[in-house]
Amino acid sequence: MIQGKVIKYKDNIDTDVIIPARYLNTSDPKELSLHCMEDLDKDFGEKVKSSNIMVAGKNFGCGSSREHAPIAIKASGIKCIVAETFSRIFYRNSINIGLPIIECKEASKDIDKNDEIIIDFKKGYIKNITKDKNYAINPFPPFMQKIIESEGLINYIKNQNS
Repeated sequence: MIQGKVIKYKDNIDTDVIIPARYLNTSDPKELSLHCMEDLDKDFGEKVKSSNIMVAGKNFGCGSSREHAPIAIKASGIKCIVAETFSRIFYRNSINIGLPIIECKEASKDIDKNDEIIIDFKKGYIKNITKDKNYAINPFPPFMQKIIESEGLINYIKNQNS
């Protein structure tokens, strides 16, 4: 379960906006986080200090298949992304690095910036505390919950082999 305040974005946020190509010379999560969303939202670094859930519209993570984008978001302090839809490769990359992402059209449209929300991945709901509204989501299957709890696929596999 995750609780936090929302940073809100529009449709079609592509991986070049999430982490500009000029920073792809590193794969260091901390370094990537310093440049996350900087071309779209110069105040992102400040916003993420008080807000840890990102909500967006359609087609979040479109563009290239680079894993740097979800790494930058996670390393910046974002605990979960809720969007109407995600690019399929972004979705897979996010789960692989242990960043939970949720597709929910109603929540994506209704939740506003600075709303306080709770997300329960196991029971399958988002609660908007600010608006006193609930949104149903599909619970993550147990294997995906284990990948996220392990902080990513590599750690999950290591734990299975221990």
